[in-house]
Amino acid sequence: MPQAGETQGNERDALIRIEPKGFFYRPPKLPNQLTSSITDEDDLFITSHMGIAIVDRSSWRLVVDGLVEQPFTICWDELLQLPKSTVTAFHECYGSPIKPPDTNLWRIGNVAWTGVSLDTLLGMAKPKPEAQYVWSDGLEHGSFFEAKDVDRYQKDMPLTKALRGGCLVAYEFNGMPLSAKRGGPVRLIVPGYYGTNSVKWLTRLSLQETRSKGPFTTIYYNEVDPTDPREIRKRPCWDVEPNSFLLTTPSSEGEIQGPQVVIAGRAWGASAIEKVTISVREGGEWLEKASIRPPERKQYEWQDFETALYLPTGEHEIMARATDKANNTQPTSGRRNHAHSINIVVRE
Repeated sequence: MPQAGETQGNERDALIRIEPKGFFYRPPKLPNQLTSSITDEDDLFITSHMGIAIVDRSSWRLVVDGLVEQPFTICWDELLQLPKSTVTAFHECYGSPIKPPDTNLWRIGNVAWTGVSLDTLLGMAKPKPEAQYVWSDGLEHGSFFEAKDVDRYQKDMPLTKALRGGCLVAYEFNGMPLSAKRGGPVRLIVPGYYGTNSVKWLTRLSLQETRSKGPFTTIYYNEVDPTDPREIRKRPCWDVEPNSFLLTTPSSEGEIQGPQVVIAGRAWGASAIEKVTISVREGGEWLEKASIRPPERKQYEWQDFETALYLPTGEHEIMARATDKANNTQPTSGRRNHAHSINIVVRE
């Protein structure tokens, strides 16, 4: 394994090219189209800010440096020698960082990621007491809206999050090698955070005392804190707020045999979901409490919920909202995680 202070060339030399240049997006299937508990590669959304990085795996290096006692560089073969972990976690897109956070996109999937625990790598580097944040660099570069000539995609997160467990330096997606479009050969996975924080084509982890000053932590992916009555305090777009999506039985909107109607769905958030309530009065009353499956492995999987409603013949608007263990509840409108509703017709 690499020794303290060892380097093995410039880690950015592994980048072959970027294609296509500029923003890349593949639309997802909606949650009601995702019938499996684990989301297939072809069913999950893809976004990249400045294009898809094509990387030479034989030249790939990961540098771990900054406020550490033992900085090092590790290559692909050395990474594979470290203990292997798998984390199953939802993966959600935050959406456009230049639009108001008032539209729920439901770009979501549930994925089994495999790689090396981030706390293992940081433990090898031995963080210094003054280290507070982990900066993560990807190999993509280019222009993103008004940010021109960006030399790398760089994000950050608190060191406490990185050491809490669950974060991965991942090289597999559902048991298969990470594709280039998915961020391969190696990407960061930060369960419970929006997908924009899970840096693709990962090449450097740097421990620092302050937050990154790059455009993707200062210009983009900061939003007005909804708990601030003056609406001037900003917060980073890290934790996924409680969210849910309704699935009917059958799984699409339309006519349903009554009067007993089974309503099911999925809920997720940075903090485990403890309660899902159902309204049949357009959000006016929240009377029905659904049964919800606790996370099977750790708190970051999406969670199935279900309840049986007795509904008279006719049209109904059903709405669901999730509450997490920190007592945060989905709003009914005006936020990126606003409650989901469906319209159904009950027949005799």
